[in-house]
Amino acid sequence: MLTQLTIRNYAIVESLDLELSQGMTAISGETGAGKSIMLDALGLTLGDRADSGSVRQGAERAEIIASFDISALPSAHQWLTEQELDLDGDCIVRRVITKEGRSRGYINGQPSPLSSLKELGEHLIAIHGQHEHQRLMKKEHHRELLDQFAQQQSLASKVRQLYTQWHEQKQHLERLQTLDDEAQARLQLLSYQVEELNQLALGDDELSTLEVEHQELSQAGQILQNGHHALSLTADGEQDNCYQLLHQAIHQLIELPKGAATEQVIDLLSSAQIQIEEANQELRHYLDRVDINPARLTEVEERLSSIYEMARKHRVSAKELPRLHTQLAEELASLNSSDEAIASLEAEVKALFERYKQHADKLSKARQKAAKKLNALIDTELSELGMPAASFIATLNEAAKPTPYGLEEIEFLIATNRGQPARALGKIASGGELSRISLAIQVITAQTATTPTLIFDEVDVGIGGAIAEVVGQKLRQLGERSQVMCVTHQPQVASQGHQHLFVSKKASRSNTQTQINALQQKDRIEEIARMLGGIDVTQRSREHAREMLGLG
Repeated sequence: MLTQLTIRNYAIVESLDLELSQGMTAISGETGAGKSIMLDALGLTLGDRADSGSVRQGAERAEIIASFDISALPSAHQWLTEQELDLDGDCIVRRVITKEGRSRGYINGQPSPLSSLKELGEHLIAIHGQHEHQRLMKKEHHRELLDQFAQQQSLASKVRQLYTQWHEQKQHLERLQTLDDEAQARLQLLSYQVEELNQLALGDDELSTLEVEHQELSQAGQILQNGHHALSLTADGEQDNCYQLLHQAIHQLIELPKGAATEQVIDLLSSAQIQIEEANQELRHYLDRVDINPARLTEVEERLSSIYEMARKHRVSAKELPRLHTQLAEELASLNSSDEAIASLEAEVKALFERYKQHADKLSKARQKAAKKLNALIDTELSELGMPAASFIATLNEAAKPTPYGLEEIEFLIATNRGQPARALGKIASGGELSRISLAIQVITAQTATTPTLIFDEVDVGIGGAIAEVVGQKLRQLGERSQVMCVTHQPQVASQGHQHLFVSKKASRSNTQTQINALQQKDRIEEIARMLGGIDVTQRSREHAREMLGLG
Protein backbone atom coordinates (compact mmCIF):
# COMPACT_ATOMS: atom_id res chain seq x y z
CA MET A 1 0.00 0.00 0.00
CA LEU A 2 0.98 3.67 -0.34
CA THR A 3 2.64 4.72 2.93
CA GLN A 4 4.11 8.14 2.17
CA LEU A 5 3.87 10.81 -0.51
CA THR A 6 6.36 13.66 -0.78
CA ILE A 7 5.79 16.52 -3.22
CA ARG A 8 8.19 19.39 -3.87
CA ASN A 9 7.46 22.33 -6.22
CA TYR A 10 4.73 20.59 -8.20
CA ALA A 11 1.95 22.76 -9.69
CA ILE A 12 0.95 25.07 -6.80
CA VAL A 13 2.37 22.80 -4.08
CA GLU A 14 5.66 24.07 -2.65
CA SER A 15 6.24 21.33 -0.09
CA LEU A 16 4.06 18.45 1.04
CA ASP A 17 4.75 15.37 3.16
CA LEU A 18 1.86 12.96 3.68
CA GLU A 19 1.81 9.75 5.67
CA LEU A 20 -1.03 7.47 4.59
CA SER A 21 -2.72 4.58 6.36
CA GLN A 22 -4.74 1.48 5.58
CA GLY A 23 -8.49 1.88 5.23
CA MET A 24 -10.53 4.59 3.53
CA THR A 25 -9.07 8.08 3.30
CA ALA A 26 -11.50 10.84 2.35
CA ILE A 27 -10.05 13.90 0.60
CA SER A 28 -12.13 17.09 0.57
CA GLY A 29 -11.73 20.83 0.16
CA GLU A 30 -13.23 23.83 -1.52
CA THR A 31 -13.65 23.92 -5.31
CA GLY A 32 -10.39 24.93 -6.97
CA ALA A 33 -8.26 24.17 -3.91
CA GLY A 34 -6.38 21.45 -5.79
CA LYS A 35 -7.85 18.21 -4.45
CA SER A 36 -6.75 16.29 -7.53
CA ILE A 37 -3.14 17.54 -7.37
CA MET A 38 -2.14 14.68 -5.09
CA LEU A 39 -3.64 12.15 -7.51
CA ASP A 40 -2.00 13.85 -10.50
CA ALA A 41 1.35 13.73 -8.69
CA LEU A 42 0.86 10.03 -8.01
CA GLY A 43 0.10 9.53 -11.69
CA LEU A 44 3.43 11.13 -12.59
CA THR A 45 5.35 8.78 -10.31
CA LEU A 46 3.67 5.90 -12.09
CA GLY A 47 4.60 6.97 -15.61
CA ASP A 48 2.14 9.65 -16.74
CA ARG A 49 3.49 12.18 -19.26
CA ALA A 50 4.93 15.40 -17.83
CA ASP A 51 5.78 18.85 -19.14
CA SER A 52 7.43 22.02 -17.91
CA GLY A 53 4.03 23.29 -16.71
CA SER A 54 4.20 20.72 -13.91
CA VAL A 55 6.97 22.70 -12.19
CA ARG A 56 5.93 25.35 -9.69
CA GLN A 57 6.52 28.91 -10.90
CA GLY A 58 10.01 30.08 -9.93
CA ALA A 59 11.36 26.60 -9.11
CA GLU A 60 14.09 24.77 -11.04
CA ARG A 61 12.44 21.37 -10.81
CA ALA A 62 9.57 19.39 -9.32
CA GLU A 63 10.14 16.20 -7.36
CA ILE A 64 7.60 13.58 -6.30
CA ILE A 65 8.42 10.55 -4.14
CA ALA A 66 5.93 7.76 -3.42
CA SER A 67 6.78 5.04 -0.91
CA PHE A 68 4.94 1.71 -0.89
CA ASP A 69 4.86 -1.23 1.48
CA ILE A 70 4.80 -4.30 -0.77
CA SER A 71 5.46 -6.92 1.91
CA ALA A 72 1.99 -8.39 1.23
CA LEU A 73 2.12 -7.87 -2.53
CA PRO A 74 3.95 -10.81 -4.16
CA SER A 75 3.29 -9.66 -7.74
CA ALA A 76 5.07 -6.32 -7.20
CA HIS A 77 7.86 -8.04 -5.27
CA GLN A 78 8.34 -10.53 -8.12
CA TRP A 79 8.42 -7.74 -10.72
CA LEU A 80 11.08 -5.84 -8.78
CA THR A 81 13.11 -9.01 -8.33
CA GLU A 82 12.99 -9.77 -12.05
CA GLN A 83 14.18 -6.23 -12.80
CA GLU A 84 16.89 -6.51 -10.11
CA LEU A 85 15.32 -3.58 -8.22
CA ASP A 86 14.17 -5.38 -5.06
CA LEU A 87 14.68 -3.53 -1.75
CA ASP A 88 13.60 -5.80 1.13
CA GLY A 89 9.82 -5.37 0.93
CA ASP A 90 9.86 -1.62 0.27
CA CYS A 91 9.34 0.22 -2.98
CA ILE A 92 10.26 3.87 -3.49
CA VAL A 93 9.30 5.51 -6.79
CA ARG A 94 10.69 8.95 -7.59
CA ARG A 95 10.00 11.33 -10.48
CA VAL A 96 11.95 14.52 -11.22
CA ILE A 97 10.77 17.11 -13.78
CA THR A 98 12.87 20.13 -14.75
CA LYS A 99 11.49 23.52 -15.72
CA GLU A 100 12.68 22.79 -19.28
CA GLY A 101 10.32 19.81 -19.40
CA ARG A 102 12.92 17.04 -19.05
CA SER A 103 11.91 14.15 -16.85
CA ARG A 104 13.66 11.31 -15.03
CA GLY A 105 12.21 8.35 -13.15
CA TYR A 106 13.75 6.20 -10.43
CA ILE A 107 12.71 2.92 -8.79
CA ASN A 108 14.45 2.17 -5.50
CA GLY A 109 17.15 4.67 -6.44
CA GLN A 110 17.87 3.21 -9.87
CA PRO A 111 17.14 5.24 -13.05
CA SER A 112 14.16 3.66 -14.83
CA PRO A 113 12.25 4.42 -18.05
CA LEU A 114 8.62 5.55 -17.91
CA SER A 115 7.53 2.19 -19.31
CA SER A 116 8.93 0.52 -16.18
CA LEU A 117 7.12 3.01 -13.94
CA LYS A 118 3.87 2.17 -15.74
CA GLU A 119 4.41 -1.60 -15.44
CA LEU A 120 5.17 -1.32 -11.73
CA GLY A 121 2.21 1.03 -11.20
CA GLU A 122 -0.21 -1.61 -12.47
CA HIS A 123 0.78 -3.74 -9.45
CA LEU A 124 0.43 -0.89 -6.94
CA ILE A 125 -2.52 1.42 -7.68
CA ALA A 126 -5.83 1.34 -9.56
CA ILE A 127 -7.30 4.80 -10.28
CA HIS A 128 -11.04 5.19 -10.88
CA GLY A 129 -11.39 8.70 -12.27
CA GLN A 130 -14.32 11.10 -12.22
CA HIS A 131 -14.69 10.49 -15.96
CA GLU A 132 -14.82 6.71 -15.59
CA HIS A 133 -18.37 6.67 -16.94
CA GLN A 134 -17.00 8.03 -20.23
CA ARG A 135 -14.82 4.95 -20.59
CA LEU A 136 -17.93 2.83 -20.06
CA MET A 137 -19.11 3.96 -23.50
CA LYS A 138 -16.36 1.85 -25.08
CA LYS A 139 -16.83 -1.87 -25.63
CA GLU A 140 -13.13 -2.60 -25.18
CA HIS A 141 -13.40 -1.26 -21.62
CA HIS A 142 -16.33 -3.62 -21.01
CA ARG A 143 -14.12 -6.53 -22.04
CA GLU A 144 -11.31 -5.39 -19.76
CA LEU A 145 -13.65 -5.03 -16.79
CA LEU A 146 -15.21 -8.47 -17.33
CA ASP A 147 -11.81 -10.14 -17.66
CA GLN A 148 -10.67 -8.35 -14.51
CA PHE A 149 -13.76 -9.47 -12.63
CA ALA A 150 -13.27 -13.03 -13.88
CA GLN A 151 -9.58 -12.77 -12.92
CA GLN A 152 -8.63 -14.00 -16.38
CA GLN A 153 -6.22 -11.22 -17.47
CA SER A 154 -3.42 -13.75 -17.84
CA LEU A 155 -5.51 -16.06 -20.05
CA ALA A 156 -6.70 -13.06 -22.11
CA SER A 157 -3.08 -12.01 -22.62
CA LYS A 158 -2.21 -15.54 -23.77
CA VAL A 159 -5.10 -15.47 -26.26
CA ARG A 160 -3.81 -12.18 -27.71
CA GLN A 161 -0.31 -13.62 -28.00
CA LEU A 162 -1.50 -16.76 -29.79
CA TYR A 163 -3.74 -14.74 -32.12
CA THR A 164 -0.80 -12.53 -33.10
CA GLN A 165 1.40 -15.54 -33.86
CA TRP A 166 -1.36 -17.27 -35.86
CA HIS A 167 -2.31 -14.11 -37.78
CA GLU A 168 1.29 -13.28 -38.74
CA GLN A 169 2.00 -16.81 -39.98
CA LYS A 170 -1.35 -16.90 -41.80
CA GLN A 171 -0.45 -13.70 -43.67
CA HIS A 172 2.95 -15.17 -44.54
CA LEU A 173 1.26 -18.29 -45.88
CA GLU A 174 -1.15 -16.23 -48.01
CA ARG A 175 1.76 -14.32 -49.52
CA LEU A 176 3.48 -17.57 -50.48
CA GLN A 177 0.27 -19.00 -51.91
CA THR A 178 -0.37 -16.03 -54.16
CA LEU A 179 2.82 -16.09 -56.18
CA ASP A 180 1.83 -14.26 -59.38
CA ASP A 181 3.26 -14.12 -62.92
CA GLU A 182 5.82 -11.56 -61.85
CA ALA A 183 7.16 -13.91 -59.19
CA GLN A 184 7.34 -16.77 -61.70
CA ALA A 185 9.24 -14.51 -64.12
CA ARG A 186 11.60 -13.63 -61.28
CA LEU A 187 12.16 -17.33 -60.67
CA GLN A 188 13.12 -17.90 -64.32
CA LEU A 189 15.45 -14.89 -64.38
CA LEU A 190 17.15 -16.00 -61.18
CA SER A 191 17.68 -19.50 -62.57
CA TYR A 192 19.41 -18.07 -65.67
CA GLN A 193 21.53 -15.58 -63.71
CA VAL A 194 22.68 -18.11 -61.12
CA GLU A 195 23.58 -20.61 -63.84
CA GLU A 196 25.71 -17.96 -65.59
CA LEU A 197 27.50 -17.17 -62.34
CA ASN A 198 27.93 -20.88 -61.62
CA GLN A 199 29.66 -21.29 -64.97
CA LEU A 200 31.87 -18.27 -64.33
CA ALA A 201 32.86 -19.87 -61.00
CA LEU A 202 34.73 -16.84 -59.75
CA GLY A 203 36.79 -17.56 -56.66
CA ASP A 204 36.90 -15.19 -53.70
CA ASP A 205 40.50 -13.99 -54.31
CA GLU A 206 40.75 -14.89 -57.98
CA LEU A 207 40.17 -11.37 -59.34
CA SER A 208 43.00 -9.72 -57.37
CA THR A 209 45.36 -12.62 -58.21
CA LEU A 210 44.56 -12.35 -61.93
CA GLU A 211 45.04 -8.58 -61.95
CA VAL A 212 48.52 -8.90 -60.39
CA GLU A 213 49.46 -11.70 -62.79
CA HIS A 214 48.21 -9.70 -65.79
CA GLN A 215 50.30 -6.72 -64.77
CA GLU A 216 53.44 -8.90 -64.52
CA LEU A 217 52.84 -10.73 -67.82
CA SER A 218 52.01 -7.57 -69.77
CA GLN A 219 55.18 -5.85 -68.51
CA ALA A 220 57.49 -8.87 -68.30
CA GLY A 221 60.06 -7.51 -70.79
CA GLN A 222 60.33 -4.13 -69.07
CA ILE A 223 60.46 -5.81 -65.66
CA LEU A 224 63.34 -8.06 -66.70
CA GLN A 225 65.26 -5.20 -68.34
CA ASN A 226 64.90 -2.81 -65.42
CA GLY A 227 65.45 -5.57 -62.92
CA HIS A 228 68.75 -6.80 -64.38
CA HIS A 229 69.99 -3.22 -64.67
CA ALA A 230 69.18 -2.73 -60.98
CA LEU A 231 71.12 -5.92 -60.19
CA SER A 232 74.19 -4.60 -61.99
CA LEU A 233 73.96 -1.30 -60.12
CA THR A 234 73.63 -2.92 -56.73
CA ALA A 235 76.09 -5.80 -56.79
CA ASP A 236 76.31 -7.71 -60.07
CA GLY A 237 78.09 -5.06 -62.17
CA GLU A 238 81.76 -5.63 -62.93
CA GLN A 239 82.78 -2.27 -61.50
CA ASP A 240 81.47 0.75 -59.65
CA ASN A 241 78.40 -1.02 -58.29
CA CYS A 242 76.94 0.02 -54.94
CA TYR A 243 78.42 -2.88 -53.07
CA GLN A 244 81.94 -2.24 -54.38
CA LEU A 245 81.77 1.51 -53.76
CA LEU A 246 80.68 0.93 -50.15
CA HIS A 247 83.50 -1.58 -49.74
CA GLN A 248 86.03 1.03 -50.96
CA ALA A 249 84.63 3.65 -48.61
CA ILE A 250 84.85 1.29 -45.64
CA HIS A 251 88.49 0.44 -46.58
CA GLN A 252 89.40 4.14 -46.69
CA LEU A 253 87.88 4.78 -43.27
CA ILE A 254 89.56 1.78 -41.69
CA GLU A 255 92.97 3.31 -42.53
CA LEU A 256 92.12 6.47 -40.59
CA PRO A 257 92.93 6.85 -36.86
CA LYS A 258 90.31 5.05 -34.79
CA GLY A 259 87.65 7.16 -33.19
CA ALA A 260 84.00 6.99 -32.14
CA ALA A 261 82.86 8.96 -35.19
CA THR A 262 84.64 6.84 -37.79
CA GLU A 263 83.61 3.56 -36.12
CA GLN A 264 79.96 4.60 -36.20
CA VAL A 265 80.20 5.50 -39.89
CA ILE A 266 81.93 2.19 -40.66
CA ASP A 267 79.12 0.31 -38.88
CA LEU A 268 76.46 2.16 -40.88
CA LEU A 269 78.22 1.52 -44.19
CA SER A 270 78.64 -2.16 -43.31
CA SER A 271 74.93 -2.38 -42.51
CA ALA A 272 74.15 -0.74 -45.86
CA GLN A 273 76.34 -3.33 -47.57
CA ILE A 274 74.37 -6.15 -45.96
CA GLN A 275 71.02 -4.59 -46.95
CA ILE A 276 72.18 -4.11 -50.54
CA GLU A 277 73.25 -7.72 -50.72
CA GLU A 278 69.88 -8.90 -49.34
CA ALA A 279 67.97 -6.63 -51.73
CA ASN A 280 70.04 -7.98 -54.59
CA GLN A 281 69.13 -11.57 -53.67
CA GLU A 282 65.43 -10.77 -53.33
CA LEU A 283 65.39 -9.02 -56.72
CA ARG A 284 67.19 -11.94 -58.36
CA HIS A 285 64.64 -14.42 -56.93
CA TYR A 286 61.77 -12.27 -58.23
CA LEU A 287 63.27 -11.95 -61.72
CA ASP A 288 63.75 -15.71 -61.86
CA ARG A 289 59.95 -16.04 -61.60
CA VAL A 290 59.17 -13.46 -64.28
CA ASP A 291 58.41 -15.17 -67.56
CA ILE A 292 57.61 -13.74 -70.98
CA ASN A 293 54.60 -15.96 -71.80
CA PRO A 294 52.25 -14.54 -74.47
CA ALA A 295 49.94 -17.58 -74.33
CA ARG A 296 49.36 -17.21 -70.59
CA LEU A 297 48.89 -13.46 -71.03
CA THR A 298 46.13 -14.10 -73.57
CA GLU A 299 44.50 -16.63 -71.25
CA VAL A 300 44.54 -14.21 -68.31
CA GLU A 301 43.16 -11.35 -70.43
CA GLU A 302 40.28 -13.50 -71.66
CA ARG A 303 39.44 -14.56 -68.10
CA LEU A 304 39.47 -10.96 -66.85
CA SER A 305 37.35 -9.88 -69.82
CA SER A 306 34.71 -12.51 -68.89
CA ILE A 307 34.67 -11.30 -65.28
CA TYR A 308 34.38 -7.61 -66.19
CA GLU A 309 31.66 -8.34 -68.75
CA MET A 310 29.61 -10.23 -66.11
CA ALA A 311 30.03 -7.33 -63.66
CA ARG A 312 28.81 -4.82 -66.28
CA LYS A 313 25.85 -7.04 -67.04
CA HIS A 314 24.74 -7.00 -63.38
CA ARG A 315 25.75 -3.36 -62.88
CA VAL A 316 28.09 -4.08 -60.00
CA SER A 317 31.84 -3.88 -59.56
CA ALA A 318 33.83 -7.01 -60.37
CA LYS A 319 34.74 -7.35 -56.67
CA GLU A 320 31.01 -7.60 -55.76
CA LEU A 321 30.32 -10.58 -58.05
CA PRO A 322 30.93 -13.31 -55.38
CA ARG A 323 28.53 -11.57 -52.95
CA LEU A 324 25.93 -11.13 -55.70
CA HIS A 325 26.26 -14.80 -56.63
CA THR A 326 25.53 -15.84 -53.04
CA GLN A 327 22.59 -13.43 -52.75
CA LEU A 328 20.91 -14.56 -55.97
CA ALA A 329 21.47 -18.22 -55.15
CA GLU A 330 19.82 -17.80 -51.74
CA GLU A 331 16.81 -16.02 -53.28
CA LEU A 332 16.49 -18.76 -55.89
CA ALA A 333 16.68 -21.46 -53.22
CA SER A 334 13.97 -19.66 -51.25
CA LEU A 335 11.63 -19.56 -54.25
CA ASN A 336 12.40 -23.15 -55.24
CA SER A 337 11.60 -24.34 -51.73
CA SER A 338 8.29 -22.45 -51.59
CA ASP A 339 6.26 -25.64 -52.12
CA GLU A 340 7.91 -27.30 -49.13
CA ALA A 341 7.63 -24.09 -47.15
CA ILE A 342 3.93 -23.78 -47.93
CA ALA A 343 3.21 -27.32 -46.75
CA SER A 344 5.20 -26.78 -43.57
CA LEU A 345 3.64 -23.37 -42.95
CA GLU A 346 0.12 -24.70 -43.51
CA ALA A 347 0.69 -27.25 -40.74
CA GLU A 348 2.12 -24.56 -38.45
CA VAL A 349 -0.80 -22.18 -39.10
CA LYS A 350 -3.28 -24.95 -38.36
CA ALA A 351 -1.53 -25.88 -35.12
CA LEU A 352 -1.37 -22.24 -33.99
CA PHE A 353 -5.07 -21.74 -34.67
CA GLU A 354 -5.93 -24.87 -32.71
CA ARG A 355 -3.96 -23.54 -29.73
CA TYR A 356 -5.60 -20.13 -30.07
CA LYS A 357 -9.06 -21.73 -30.30
CA GLN A 358 -8.39 -23.93 -27.29
CA HIS A 359 -7.40 -20.97 -25.10
CA ALA A 360 -10.14 -18.73 -26.52
CA ASP A 361 -12.80 -21.38 -25.74
CA LYS A 362 -11.51 -21.59 -22.19
CA LEU A 363 -11.66 -17.80 -21.91
CA SER A 364 -15.20 -17.76 -23.30
CA LYS A 365 -16.42 -20.21 -20.67
CA ALA A 366 -14.80 -18.17 -17.88
CA ARG A 367 -16.37 -14.98 -19.26
CA GLN A 368 -19.85 -16.53 -19.49
CA LYS A 369 -19.65 -17.74 -15.92
CA ALA A 370 -18.33 -14.40 -14.67
CA ALA A 371 -20.96 -12.44 -16.63
CA LYS A 372 -23.83 -14.19 -14.84
CA LYS A 373 -22.28 -13.45 -11.47
CA LEU A 374 -21.47 -9.86 -12.44
CA ASN A 375 -25.04 -9.25 -13.61
CA ALA A 376 -26.47 -10.35 -10.28
CA LEU A 377 -23.97 -8.38 -8.17
CA ILE A 378 -24.40 -5.15 -10.12
CA ASP A 379 -28.18 -5.45 -10.00
CA THR A 380 -27.90 -5.66 -6.21
CA GLU A 381 -25.60 -2.65 -6.13
CA LEU A 382 -27.91 -0.64 -8.36
CA SER A 383 -30.86 -1.46 -6.11
CA GLU A 384 -28.95 -0.14 -3.10
CA LEU A 385 -27.99 2.94 -5.13
CA GLY A 386 -31.64 3.83 -5.74
CA MET A 387 -32.26 1.95 -8.99
CA PRO A 388 -34.25 -1.11 -7.82
CA ALA A 389 -35.89 -1.66 -11.22
CA ALA A 390 -32.63 -1.61 -13.16
CA SER A 391 -31.35 -4.74 -14.86
CA PHE A 392 -27.71 -4.97 -15.91
CA ILE A 393 -26.64 -7.44 -18.60
CA ALA A 394 -23.10 -8.24 -19.71
CA THR A 395 -23.68 -9.68 -23.19
CA LEU A 396 -21.33 -12.00 -25.06
CA ASN A 397 -22.05 -12.12 -28.79
CA GLU A 398 -20.14 -14.39 -31.14
CA ALA A 399 -17.67 -12.38 -33.22
CA ALA A 400 -17.87 -12.56 -37.00
CA LYS A 401 -14.28 -13.82 -37.10
CA PRO A 402 -11.52 -14.65 -34.61
CA THR A 403 -10.10 -11.58 -32.88
CA PRO A 404 -7.07 -10.91 -30.68
CA TYR A 405 -9.50 -10.67 -27.75
CA GLY A 406 -11.29 -13.97 -28.16
CA LEU A 407 -14.28 -15.39 -29.97
CA GLU A 408 -16.92 -12.94 -28.74
CA GLU A 409 -17.73 -9.26 -28.52
CA ILE A 410 -18.60 -8.03 -25.04
CA GLU A 411 -20.98 -5.19 -24.34
CA PHE A 412 -22.67 -3.97 -21.17
CA LEU A 413 -26.41 -3.25 -21.52
CA ILE A 414 -28.85 -1.75 -19.04
CA ALA A 415 -32.60 -1.55 -18.65
CA THR A 416 -33.43 1.17 -16.12
CA ASN A 417 -37.14 0.36 -15.84
CA ARG A 418 -39.10 -2.89 -15.84
CA GLY A 419 -40.57 -3.83 -19.16
CA GLN A 420 -38.04 -1.82 -21.13
CA PRO A 421 -35.52 -3.54 -23.39
CA ALA A 422 -31.88 -3.43 -22.37
CA ARG A 423 -29.87 -0.82 -24.27
CA ALA A 424 -26.25 0.21 -24.60
CA LEU A 425 -24.92 2.29 -21.70
CA GLY A 426 -24.25 5.18 -24.07
CA LYS A 427 -27.98 5.51 -24.72
CA ILE A 428 -28.87 6.14 -21.07
CA ALA A 429 -30.47 9.59 -20.94
CA SER A 430 -29.90 10.49 -17.28
CA GLY A 431 -26.40 11.53 -16.23
CA GLY A 432 -27.23 10.66 -12.63
CA GLU A 433 -28.25 7.15 -13.64
CA LEU A 434 -25.06 6.71 -15.64
CA SER A 435 -22.99 7.88 -12.67
CA ARG A 436 -24.66 5.32 -10.39
CA ILE A 437 -24.23 2.54 -12.95
CA SER A 438 -20.57 3.48 -13.33
CA LEU A 439 -20.07 3.52 -9.58
CA ALA A 440 -21.79 0.13 -9.14
CA ILE A 441 -19.51 -1.43 -11.76
CA GLN A 442 -16.43 0.15 -10.19
CA VAL A 443 -17.30 -1.03 -6.69
CA ILE A 444 -17.91 -4.60 -7.84
CA THR A 445 -14.84 -4.87 -10.07
CA ALA A 446 -12.66 -3.22 -7.41
CA GLN A 447 -13.49 -6.11 -5.07
CA THR A 448 -11.62 -8.50 -7.35
CA ALA A 449 -8.73 -6.11 -8.05
CA THR A 450 -5.29 -7.36 -7.04
CA THR A 451 -3.87 -3.87 -6.52
CA PRO A 452 -3.69 -2.89 -2.83
CA THR A 453 -4.50 0.81 -3.33
CA LEU A 454 -7.73 1.98 -4.97
CA ILE A 455 -8.25 5.65 -5.78
CA PHE A 456 -11.68 7.15 -6.53
CA ASP A 457 -11.60 10.68 -7.92
CA GLU A 458 -15.02 12.33 -7.50
CA VAL A 459 -16.88 9.23 -8.66
CA ASP A 460 -19.90 10.38 -6.61
CA VAL A 461 -20.62 13.35 -8.90
CA GLY A 462 -24.37 13.59 -9.55
CA ILE A 463 -25.25 11.55 -6.46
CA GLY A 464 -26.58 12.99 -3.23
CA GLY A 465 -28.70 12.41 -0.16
CA ALA A 466 -29.28 8.86 1.04
CA ILE A 467 -27.61 7.41 -2.06
CA ALA A 468 -24.41 9.31 -1.27
CA GLU A 469 -24.48 7.74 2.19
CA VAL A 470 -24.72 4.29 0.60
CA VAL A 471 -21.77 5.15 -1.66
CA GLY A 472 -19.72 6.17 1.37
CA GLN A 473 -20.56 2.93 3.16
CA LYS A 474 -19.52 0.88 0.16
CA LEU A 475 -16.20 2.70 -0.17
CA ARG A 476 -15.61 2.16 3.55
CA GLN A 477 -16.29 -1.55 3.08
CA LEU A 478 -13.69 -1.63 0.33
CA GLY A 479 -11.35 0.11 2.75
CA GLU A 480 -11.64 -2.84 5.12
CA ARG A 481 -9.70 -5.02 2.63
CA SER A 482 -7.76 -2.43 0.62
CA GLN A 483 -6.34 1.04 0.94
CA VAL A 484 -8.98 3.37 -0.53
CA MET A 485 -8.47 7.07 -1.28
CA CYS A 486 -11.52 9.06 -2.32
CA VAL A 487 -11.73 12.68 -3.50
CA THR A 488 -15.28 13.81 -2.74
CA HIS A 489 -17.63 16.77 -2.40
CA GLN A 490 -20.22 14.71 -0.53
CA PRO A 491 -20.29 14.94 3.31
CA GLN A 492 -22.07 11.56 3.41
CA VAL A 493 -19.04 10.00 1.68
CA ALA A 494 -16.37 11.97 3.55
CA SER A 495 -17.88 11.04 6.91
CA GLN A 496 -17.31 7.34 6.18
CA GLY A 497 -13.54 7.69 5.88
CA HIS A 498 -11.18 6.15 8.40
CA GLN A 499 -8.98 9.19 7.79
CA HIS A 500 -9.78 12.61 6.38
CA LEU A 501 -7.42 14.89 4.40
CA PHE A 502 -8.35 18.53 3.86
CA VAL A 503 -7.04 20.44 0.84
CA SER A 504 -6.79 24.21 1.11
CA LYS A 505 -5.34 27.00 -1.00
CA LYS A 506 -3.45 29.98 0.38
CA ALA A 507 -2.88 32.99 -1.86
CA SER A 508 -0.53 35.94 -1.39
CA ARG A 509 0.46 38.79 -3.64
CA SER A 510 3.29 36.83 -5.23
CA ASN A 511 2.08 33.23 -5.34
CA THR A 512 -0.54 30.62 -4.51
CA GLN A 513 0.09 27.46 -2.51
CA THR A 514 -1.93 24.31 -1.94
CA GLN A 515 -1.73 22.54 1.41
CA ILE A 516 -3.05 19.14 2.49
CA ASN A 517 -3.57 18.43 6.18
CA ALA A 518 -4.83 15.39 8.07
CA LEU A 519 -7.87 16.42 10.11
CA GLN A 520 -8.30 15.52 13.73
CA GLN A 521 -11.75 15.04 15.24
CA LYS A 522 -12.56 18.71 15.92
CA ASP A 523 -11.40 19.93 12.53
CA ARG A 524 -13.13 17.05 10.83
CA ILE A 525 -16.45 18.05 12.38
CA GLU A 526 -15.94 21.57 11.01
CA GLU A 527 -15.14 20.27 7.52
CA ILE A 528 -18.17 17.94 7.39
CA ALA A 529 -20.31 20.85 8.64
CA ARG A 530 -18.89 23.09 5.89
CA MET A 531 -19.67 20.43 3.29
CA LEU A 532 -23.21 20.24 4.65
CA GLY A 533 -23.95 23.94 4.99
CA GLY A 534 -21.63 25.82 2.67
CA ILE A 535 -19.60 28.87 3.71
CA ASP A 536 -21.58 29.72 6.86
CA VAL A 537 -21.18 26.86 9.33
CA THR A 538 -24.00 26.77 11.90
CA GLN A 539 -24.30 24.94 15.18
CA ARG A 540 -27.00 22.81 13.62
CA SER A 541 -24.68 21.72 10.79
CA ARG A 542 -21.99 20.91 13.37
CA GLU A 543 -24.43 18.71 15.27
CA HIS A 544 -25.41 17.00 12.03
CA ALA A 545 -21.73 16.47 11.27
CA ARG A 546 -21.11 14.91 14.67
CA GLU A 547 -24.05 12.59 14.09
CA MET A 548 -22.72 11.55 10.65
CA LEU A 549 -19.33 10.83 12.21
CA GLY A 550 -20.99 8.68 14.86
CA LEU A 551 -20.00 11.02 17.70
CA GLY A 552 -23.53 11.46 19.10
